[in-house]
Amino acid sequence: MDFARSLALVAPETLLSVSGLILLLVAAWAGDKASRAISIAAVAVLTVCAIIAAPALWGAAMGPQTEAFGGQFRADAFAAYGKLLIYASAGVTLMVAPAFFDRVKAMRAEFPLLIIFASIGMGMMVSAADLLTLYIGLELTSLASYVLASFLRVDERSAEAGLKYFVLGSLASGILLFGMSLLYGFTGTTSFAGIHDAMTGEMATGALFGVIFVLAGLAFKISAAPFHMWTPDVYEGAPTPVTTFFSTAPKVAALGLMMRVTLEAFGNQVFAWQQVVIFASLLSIVIGALGAIGQNNIKRLMAYSSINNVGFILIGLATATQAGASAMLVYLAIYVAMSVAGFVVILLLRDENGDAVEAISDFGGLSKTRPWLALSLAMVMFSLAGIPPLFGFWGKFVVFQAAVQADLIVLAAIGIAASVIGAFYYLKVVKVMYFDEAVDKVKGAGELSHTVILVLALLVNSPLGYLLTKCLDTLAGNAAAALFFAY
Repeated sequence: MDFARSLALVAPETLLSVSGLILLLVAAWAGDKASRAISIAAVAVLTVCAIIAAPALWGAAMGPQTEAFGGQFRADAFAAYGKLLIYASAGVTLMVAPAFFDRVKAMRAEFPLLIIFASIGMGMMVSAADLLTLYIGLELTSLASYVLASFLRVDERSAEAGLKYFVLGSLASGILLFGMSLLYGFTGTTSFAGIHDAMTGEMATGALFGVIFVLAGLAFKISAAPFHMWTPDVYEGAPTPVTTFFSTAPKVAALGLMMRVTLEAFGNQVFAWQQVVIFASLLSIVIGALGAIGQNNIKRLMAYSSINNVGFILIGLATATQAGASAMLVYLAIYVAMSVAGFVVILLLRDENGDAVEAISDFGGLSKTRPWLALSLAMVMFSLAGIPPLFGFWGKFVVFQAAVQADLIVLAAIGIAASVIGAFYYLKVVKVMYFDEAVDKVKGAGELSHTVILVLALLVNSPLGYLLTKCLDTLAGNAAAALFFAY
C-alpha cells in the first residue's frame, strides 16, 4: 500500500482535521470573542479544500488511481463534485451565522468547529468505498449535527429539535448498522467492490434484508418518506443558519452516499432496490406536497419542500443509469442554490426588534413594504416549484428526461402530476405577499454578507442560471461516469 499516495488523496480531510484541531485550541485559549476570527479562518480552510478537490472533477478522475488505504476511500470525480457542494454550503453557513447569533448573544467559538468536523464526515461519506468508512463518516457528521440543532440554548425549540434529531438519528444509525452486519454476514466483505461481486445471480434472503435496512437508514439521513418525521420539527426548531446547513451540505453527502451504495455496492441487484427507491420517491413527493399545504411557518414549509425535492431527486436514482445519476447531480446543485437563497431570505425576515418573522400570515403585503425582499422570496418559491424560466425548472426537466429515457414513463408522469400539487403551497406564499393586506411586520435591516449571498444565489436561480447548464452537465457527467467506471 502506497501511504504517500493515499495521504495525497485524502488531503482535504487531512487539512480540515489539522485545521479543526488548531482552531479548537484557539477557541479554548481565546474564548468566544474569537468566534468571528475562527469562522473566517474556517471559511478560508474550506476554500483551500475546495481548490484541492476541484482538479479531480475537472479531470474526470476515476479508477484504481483514485483509491486510498486499500480501497476504503475513493477520491474520484464523483467525490470531488460532492465535496465542492459541501464545502460551498458549509462556507455559506459560516458567513451568515455570526450576524444571527450575535443578535441573540449566542455566538460561540464552537460553532465553526462543529461545521468543520461535520464537513470532514461528509467528505468521507461521498468518498466511502467501504461500509466501515461509510459508518465513520456518517457518525462524525451526525454527532456534530445533533449539537448544531440544539446550539441555541436559550430557545426551547432548539433544545427540542436537538433531542428529537438525536433520538431518531440514533434509531436510524442502529437500523443502518444492522443492515451492514447482514451484508457482511452474507457477502463476507465490507468493501463496496466485494459486495458488488458477491451479489451476482440469485440473492440470499438475508442479504436482501441487509439491502433494505441499509436503504432505510440512509433514507432517514436524506429525509425521504416514510423516514421524514424528524425534518419539520428540526428545521423549525434549529437556529436558521443551522437549518440552512441541514438543508444543503448533509443532504448532498447523504444523497451522494446513497448513490455510492446503490449504484456501486448493489449494482448487480438493481431490481432488489429499484422498487424501494421508486416507493420512497413517490411517497416523498406526495407527503412533501400535501404536508406543506397546511403549514403557516415558513421553515416548516421549507422542510416539507425539502422532502418533496428529495422525492424528485430519487427519480434519477430509480433509473439506475448513468444519465439518471448525472441528472440527480445537476438537480442537487440547483437545489443547493435554491435552499441557500430561501433560507437567507428567511434570515432577513425580522421585525423591528430583530426577532425572526416566520409565520407566513405575517408576510401579508410584503410586496408593498419590502418589495425587493418579497421579489426574492417569490423567485425562490417559483424556482422550487419548477416554474420556467427560473433555473429550478431545469433540475426537474433533466430528472424527468432521464426517467423517460429509462422507460420509467409512469414514474415520470406521476412526478409531473405531483409537482402541480407542490406548486400550490409555493404560490400560496406569493399570494400572501402580493395580494393580502399589508401587515407591515417585517422591518429589520439586512447585513451586507446576507445581501451579497442572496444576490449571488438568486442570479443562479434566475434565467441567467441557464448559462451554467453546459458546464454543470459536463461536471455532473464526469462525476456520474466515475460511479459507473468499474461496473
